[in-house]
Amino acid sequence: MNDSSRAQGLAICVAAAVLGVIFLSGLWNGSWWAVAIPVGILLAFVLGLTFWVGWTIATIQVEPESDPGSPAATDGDS
Repeated sequence: MNDSSRAQGLAICVAAAVLGVIFLSGLWNGSWWAVAIPVGILLAFVLGLTFWVGWTIATIQVEPESDPGSPAATDGDS
């Protein structure tokens, strides 16, 4: 690992800790927004992921498999 990867990892850890402190302070102050905002973000992420999976399944182009017993599938060595 190089130094930039370590710096990015440290930045992610610091950001997670800061967001955790903000979340806990919101809960201690009795703010329901501290719960509603993360739940809303998580719900949007899950619904977006579900939509993407459904869209991928609905729009995928699949080539039909050739029948292994058909003459076109044999190589002609027989």
